[in-house]
Amino acid sequence: MKNISPIVQIAKKVCPAVITIVISKDLPKIEGFYLMPFGGKGIIMPTFKKGKKESTKIGGGSGFIISNDGYVITSGHVVADTEADYTVILEPKKKYPAKVLARDPINDIALLKIKDKKLPYLELGDSNKIELGEEVVAIGNALGEFHDTLSSGIISGLSRFIQARNQMTQQAERLRGLIQTDAAINPGNSGGPLINMQGQVIGVNTAAVMGAQNIGFAIPINYAKKDLEEVKKYGKIKLPFLGVKYVLLTKEVAQKNKLPVNYGALIVRETLGESAVVKGSGADKVGLKEFDIILRAKGEKITTENPLSSILRKCKIGEEIELKVLRDKKEMTVKVILEEKK
Repeated sequence: MKNISPIVQIAKKVCPAVITIVISKDLPKIEGFYLMPFGGKGIIMPTFKKGKKESTKIGGGSGFIISNDGYVITSGHVVADTEADYTVILEPKKKYPAKVLARDPINDIALLKIKDKKLPYLELGDSNKIELGEEVVAIGNALGEFHDTLSSGIISGLSRFIQARNQMTQQAERLRGLIQTDAAINPGNSGGPLINMQGQVIGVNTAAVMGAQNIGFAIPINYAKKDLEEVKKYGKIKLPFLGVKYVLLTKEVAQKNKLPVNYGALIVRETLGESAVVKGSGADKVGLKEFDIILRAKGEKITTENPLSSILRKCKIGEEIELKVLRDKKEMTVKVILEEKK
């Protein structure tokens, strides 16, 4: 009798609930092309039909169904464009318009919903119980083209911190507490599940290190569980809000700007015309100002590995927290009540 590999059994159990997410947008309809002279050469440029738009595929990713009534988990960066339309493809002939219920920008997770009943779905495991060396399988829609792509490996690291770049928005994202695996994770795999040998989801595939082999990362599934709980209870992810825009300081940033410290969160506006401190927020009420540097929050030192956003995420709405702030080279302490992010 032929022995069936555990991975074959996992594939049969899991693949029916792993889906492809197609990103599309209404863009101007291309009528033709023309040659524009540039630097002694020609560049082919499109001409657009005035007033005409058509739905155009602009990207894709992976996700997985977690309930028979159509809750879907994916990576936040897969559905980052709030103006795009998202379609879930379960099988070649089974397509569903997907509604984005919530985006968690801190943990790079998003929750979607499709309308149907009796859908195949995956069981969620406990990412707090995973161990180094444990065997895992990563599943997704590799490169946006190859459906139900499996790769196997082991958990090669825990609690990793990386800075990843969103290929769609080109924004840098800091992700922490990640699971490192040598199972291949490719563009398009993002949002797919990382599965243990019991066939349970323990992570959401999120990134691979470019130029390195066999180094991939997944977001622990327990982060997504917390988000799902809040969405089912409140209809959204409830986040405590301080009310400041800031950049995290590093040695390089501090040296370049001649700052007195090389860690902390420097309160500064992102663009001209906006405010660095949100009017009426907790930060505004206690008098925080642009160019203040928040050094510690709740006693925790603020660094790139332990950013302010991660410290705040562990707090509750309505909680009063203590901040150590540097202003004009003088340290001071303020107590701020965190409000709900609108």
